[in-house]
Amino acid sequence: MSWPLTLIMFFEFLMGLTDVLIAGKVSKEIQAAYGFVIQLYFVLIVIANALTVGTVSVVSRLFTSRNQNDLTQAVFSSLVAAAAAGIVLALAGMFFSPEIIRLVNIPEELKPLAIPFIRIYSIGLLFHYLLINCNGILRSCDRVKDSLKTQALVCVLNIALNFFLVFHTPLGFRGIATATASSVFVGSLVNLWKVRSLMPRGRDFSLDLVKKMLIIGWPIGMLQVLWQLSSMVLFLILSALPENRVEILAALTTGLRIESVIYLPVFGFNMANAVIVGNLLGEKREEDAFRSGFITAAVGVVIVTAMVIAVILNARWITSSLSYNEMVIRESMKYIYVSMISEPFMAWALFWAGG
Repeated sequence: MSWPLTLIMFFEFLMGLTDVLIAGKVSKEIQAAYGFVIQLYFVLIVIANALTVGTVSVVSRLFTSRNQNDLTQAVFSSLVAAAAAGIVLALAGMFFSPEIIRLVNIPEELKPLAIPFIRIYSIGLLFHYLLINCNGILRSCDRVKDSLKTQALVCVLNIALNFFLVFHTPLGFRGIATATASSVFVGSLVNLWKVRSLMPRGRDFSLDLVKKMLIIGWPIGMLQVLWQLSSMVLFLILSALPENRVEILAALTTGLRIESVIYLPVFGFNMANAVIVGNLLGEKREEDAFRSGFITAAVGVVIVTAMVIAVILNARWITSSLSYNEMVIRESMKYIYVSMISEPFMAWALFWAGG
């Protein structure tokens, strides 16, 4: 269960890494602006992640209980809720995020660059919501490899469009956000087609099931909101530095993206634990569910610790491959050395949170 999900996270990582790489090739200002905008975008994605946590919990139990009518209703209800939330958040992102960027204390030279970024990202928000939700449904129903194939397609399309749109069209740096919006649009259509087979009968919407999903998912959603807000606050604090603000913000962007490589197995095992525990609970095997959750978490911590050591030993080489600015490289390395200390402990908590 874990390796396809880790690969899915790897494709997500490659997309983000390409964004940072291309932004750095354009300029350190674009790299810094992208870093702030992507934190704001992750806040807008939170409801999709929270709803998907609840969806996996409900759908994974119904899948092993063999109740086809309830399973169909849960899948359809989850998709409708994801689409509705995606539309609302897309509109909010388009109309309110630019005003937030104008008001916050980031360097003035970054604001004209950040606003078109967030507007384009907001356009693709509906499709990103559907893509995330469908991935949750597929892995809950023992079709994680279908989800993996879709994410591979999204990754290849995103990277190809990134290089083409930024360097070979008038879009310029706006091509980074356009590539993401375009690739998630295609991925959401492919996933919707795959999920359709899970709804062979009548497609009834159940508000009660959606409420149940939200009740299960909102604590994780709140945790992610606070997590992303803390990153945004860090950007604002660093924006108040008396000198070298743009370089430091670019370094934080680079450091965060490198740090995200550790989250590949973390979220892979987190999502796997959710499905494994959910399936076993659906079969009324509570003791096996707990035992499997513990084993998954223990194995995951060993893998994360090994990755932490590898990143620390290769920090210089990794950072220099993402930036040509010596100050950005040096400050990114400092961030990596400090942040790596907490990774195994954070991983342990997230593995159990999945269960």
